[in-house]
Amino acid sequence: MTTTPGPYQAIEGADALAIVTEWDAFRALDLGRVKSLLNEPVLVDLRNIYNPHEVEAAGFAYTGVGRR
Repeated sequence: MTTTPGPYQAIEGADALAIVTEWDAFRALDLGRVKSLLNEPVLVDLRNIYNPHEVEAAGFAYTGVGRR
């Protein structure tokens, strides 16, 4: 297991971001910064904490689990 001091360090160089927690550190991520750190702008939101339209407008492929 690898730990990092914060969410942006964990995201850097990843192929996608999967949100699996409702922790505050992940609720208000700077989507522009996240996009620049990911290899591909893919966000899978398992907690549905992000607005799909806002995430897609920021250039991400977005999947919210359980959303219609």
